[in-house]
Amino acid sequence: MTALQRCPWCGSDPLYVAYHDSEWGVPLHDEHALFEALILDGAQAGLSWFTILKKRENYRRAFHDFDAGCIARYGEADVVRLLADPGIVRNRAKIEAAIGNARAVLAIRDEFGGLDAYLWRFVDGRPIVNAWRDLAEVPASTPLADALSRDLRQRGCKFVGPTICYAFMQGVGLVNDHLVSCFRHRELAGG
Repeated sequence: MTALQRCPWCGSDPLYVAYHDSEWGVPLHDEHALFEALILDGAQAGLSWFTILKKRENYRRAFHDFDAGCIARYGEADVVRLLADPGIVRNRAKIEAAIGNARAVLAIRDEFGGLDAYLWRFVDGRPIVNAWRDLAEVPASTPLADALSRDLRQRGCKFVGPTICYAFMQGVGLVNDHLVSCFRHRELAGG
């Protein structure tokens, strides 16, 4: 029996492998999960995704299971509570950005009918399927990620630079950046 070939970035840690195999690059349309991914990708800035992935359950607990309406009502007492929580990244700017981003997402939902509708219009409702053969070919950002970043910033979001937006797009399946040698590339590309 031969082992499945995966993108090399996920290594061999069971948590990271499970994330790669079942979540990363899968087209996501769930409002709650999209908001969670947006907040967690912002929390990742300057850190590894694996660091955030290991803290994801702590984030869910600390941020009321990513209920955007609840987070949008957070005040200074909540910021202080979160700054004291060792289970998350205790960075005031990132915590305040999560609160502001929740408010912006509520406005996006009002305007577009949902975060899903807003995001997927950037790719005309279908994932972009790339055909990278080597990790060195995968860009850190693209013009489309730049456009998403600009639009989110204009709506008041923070920690949504082009590189963060591209990582977000990869994670939620707006783009399929699994290497062509990875078993998930073909599965997610529909062939």
